[in-house]
This record gives sequence, structure tokens and C-alpha cells, in this order.
Amino acid sequence: MQISFLDAMHGMLEESKYIFNSFTCPDAVVVNIDSGEGIPNVYVGHVEDRPHLADVKKAPNLRKLKYIKNFHIFDLDFKRDCREGKLPNYVVIEQRYFDLASLPGNDDHPSHDVSEGQKLIKEVYEALRSCPQWNEILFLITYDEHGGFFDHVPPPSAGVPNPDGRLGPPPYNFNFDRLGLRVPTIFVSPWIEPGTVVHRPRGPDPTSEFEHSSIPATVKKIFGLKQFLTKRDQWAGTFDIVLNRHTPRTDCPVTLNNPVKLRDVEANEMRQISEFQEELVQLAAVLRGDGKKEIYPKKLVEKMSVVEAASYCENALKSFFNECEKAKENGADESQVVVCGKNNQILQPSNSKPKSLARKFFACFACHG
Repeated sequence: MQISFLDAMHGMLEESKYIFNSFTCPDAVVVNIDSGEGIPNVYVGHVEDRPHLADVKKAPNLRKLKYIKNFHIFDLDFKRDCREGKLPNYVVIEQRYFDLASLPGNDDHPSHDVSEGQKLIKEVYEALRSCPQWNEILFLITYDEHGGFFDHVPPPSAGVPNPDGRLGPPPYNFNFDRLGLRVPTIFVSPWIEPGTVVHRPRGPDPTSEFEHSSIPATVKKIFGLKQFLTKRDQWAGTFDIVLNRHTPRTDCPVTLNNPVKLRDVEANEMRQISEFQEELVQLAAVLRGDGKKEIYPKKLVEKMSVVEAASYCENALKSFFNECEKAKENGADESQVVVCGKNNQILQPSNSKPKSLARKFFACFACHG
């Protein structure tokens, strides 16, 4: 796993009222918002924890040289930026997805120790609470699953727009026009009244719901970005309605209680990786240049252990960043994209619109699962 910040990529807004800290479990990342297309930069956590950074495959623009400098290390940079009051406008924190003896997973995925994820929330909250920017912060904690097999509330299906008009593969041809199960979402801010509970949004459409696309929709609204990503975030309700105070609270706790450790045994880093971890390795393979090899995608991860996967992802990210440094030293244009491969090829920026995979990725990231 990895912990990271994402910086504003097209010119961060300097005078925004709120810093929007988005923290997703399992998947923490710190992101900065900008005044252009709303594409984030990233401060990265432990090197071993960087595999999810391979998600840049879905958004090739994040591989442009001018954005590479925006990836930073959580343990070094996040707390320092909090102390100095230099947090960017929009921050996302990535968690550790590989459960190692030396670095336990803190992403709340089974069979990882849930207390490690709670410790991370405590660590982030306390850093934000002591930050000079505390009175400008909205801290969002959300999950990609609800942790069970039943919900008495049926998932909404009426009026949910397909994000981009694309369908799933045959034979089902799924239309991406429904939401999943509800997931818990927590907001922390001195601008929220104690005990505030919000069930439904106030639009923009009569059928609008809170879902994961509400995050980019809220970012767009708060920072005045130019356009939506898809029809889904255009439809989704925004979270700004939770900011229901005219003055910031002064009684927010400075520290939180220590979570109770739930696991007595050491992490089994020799166990075979999960399907989700396989996908992280495959994403990292794209950065490393292994995506075109015969072993990709299945043979690459066949019988791979957790410790092997963590090492592979670490090396993949190192290779990618090394190639980026070489490209900069050779005078490559900052808008160029580095691709590790046989010839360490550098792709020229394209004038065509990005394919909708990244956009669908955000649109399907719904609060209803």
C-alpha cells in the first residue's frame, strides 16, 4: 500500500476557504485541487506502499513530467506540511495495501488488523487538528464497501445516469445506471455542528444521491472548476451542505483515543496475494514496462506472495521515477509522458480527449458501493 498526497495539477487555488482532505478506506490518498481540470498531484507514503500510484495508468496525464514532483512521502511531508500550515487545497491519503511484518497493512481490508486503519485515521486527524489551517479543513473518511452482505435499504436505481454512455462487455452489457449498497461516510470539520447527520442531498436533480462521485462534484463546486468529469458527478449530490456553521468550533478534541489492537499474531507476508492485490501489481507492471510482456497479466501474479508483491510494486515505482529523472536531465518537455519499456520511450502529449476509463473509474466510485 501507499500513502500519498495529490497536489493541484493545473494551478492550485490559493484563496479557497476550505482545504478538502479526502481520506478513503481502504485507499487513502492526499490530493490537491486546481482551478483547471481538477486533476490532482500526489504526496506518496512509504516506498513499499506506492503500488496504488500505478493507478496513473487510468489517467495518463499524471505521468507527465510536470506532475511527478507532486508525489511526496506521507511520513515525511504530510506532518511537516501540517505543522507549517502548507497543506494544499485538496489532499488524498493512500493507505498500505500490503500487510508486512515491518509495515502492517492499514487499509481495513480483510485479513488486515482493523486497528491499524483506525490508527491511521487518528494520526491524520491529530496532524490536521494541530495544523494552523484547521479552521479551513473538511476531513472526509469514506469506504468503498459497507463490510457486510445485507442492507435493508434497496440500492437506488431510478434516474441514475450512465456516466459516459459506455456499456459493460457482453453478454450482460451493464449500463452503469444503478448504485450499490450504502457505505459509511464521516465528515470532520470545525464548520460542522456536533451530531449532524445528513441522509439525502439537496439536488441538483430530484433523484440525486450521495455517492462517491459526490467527491469530485463537491470539489468542483467548492473550487469553482470549469467542468464535470462525467454525467454521474454532474448528477451526484454535493457534500458542502454538511458545513452548517457560521463560525468554526473551538471545542474539537486535540487528540483521539488509541485504538485497541485486534490481532495478536504477526502479519503473514508469505501468504498468496488477494485478487485486489493482484490488480495493484498489474497496475504497477504498466509503469514498469512489463505490461507488454507475455507474463502480463495473469502469469505475473501467479502464486505471488504479499512480500513479493510489495517488493515488485516498490521496484516498479522506483524504475518509473528514475526514468522520469533521466528524462528531465535529458531536457524532455514537462508535458511529455514517460513510459518505461524496451526503449524507455517518451510519449508526446496527445491533443485528443482522454478515454473515459479514468472518468468511469471516478463515476463508479459510488458511496452506495
